[in-house]
Amino acid sequence: MKYGVNIPNFGWFGDIDTLVEIAVDTEESGWDGFFLWDHMMVFKQEDMVLPFADPWIALTAIACNTKKIRLGPLITPIPRRRPWKVAREAATLDHVSKGRLVLGLGIGAPPDVEFEYFGEVSDAKTRAEMLDEGLDIITGVWSGESFSHKGEHYQLEKMTYLPKPKQEPRIPIWIGGSVPHKAPFRRAARYDGVAPVHSAWPEPVTPKHLEEVLEIVKAERGNLKNYDVVICGDTTGTDSEKDREIVEPWIQTGATWFQENINGMRAEIGELRERIRAGPPGV
Repeated sequence: MKYGVNIPNFGWFGDIDTLVEIAVDTEESGWDGFFLWDHMMVFKQEDMVLPFADPWIALTAIACNTKKIRLGPLITPIPRRRPWKVAREAATLDHVSKGRLVLGLGIGAPPDVEFEYFGEVSDAKTRAEMLDEGLDIITGVWSGESFSHKGEHYQLEKMTYLPKPKQEPRIPIWIGGSVPHKAPFRRAARYDGVAPVHSAWPEPVTPKHLEEVLEIVKAERGNLKNYDVVICGDTTGTDSEKDREIVEPWIQTGATWFQENINGMRAEIGELRERIRAGPPGV
């Protein structure tokens, strides 16, 4: 099991200096990864107005101030981005980080404030189609070979993208999806990892949910060899027995990454920073 921290890009964490400081703490405290949400606007303006940091610029700053930890967006919604721009940004960030990037991708949520507020398509079926085409484009241009695409939502003339990403055969792609839906996890089986959340978030995913997700993935892939399974949760960092009770069911179910929830629904920022400095759960 690898251990990371999972942090929003808004609220207390909408400040770039704070994010870089926390990422450095994450590395120095022995965690394996630092993963940042990718949102434009989570809450309706009449309900809450918060500062946001651009996750891609933040991750670049973090890559320049760390040396070992894995890092990446979790998740970037392809339907509100140009896939060829994401591909270029990701390849560049992979070189900046010396091959430490993981690219988390999905359709994005919530559909109203993340898409409708900006005049973007919010229909889930259309966004899923855009994600699938976007994934084909991203992996296609990363090949370093001549590539073109003619789809329903995107069209690319024949072109070659250089340089390729630093990692071979490509930057790992983790696909986000919500239980109890099945289609996101059939999609995830085609890539390098899966990161399930609950469709009624913040309701948590359970080990039973993960079992069902991995049944879908294995039915498509045949096995889980060299495949990342990402779960988020809360541990203490100080009570190894309690932390073992929390993490062990995930290990038994097949998770390979446990990411600590570092967000305002759990505690104040000072307590959250103390949790990071305490290091990964002693399991």
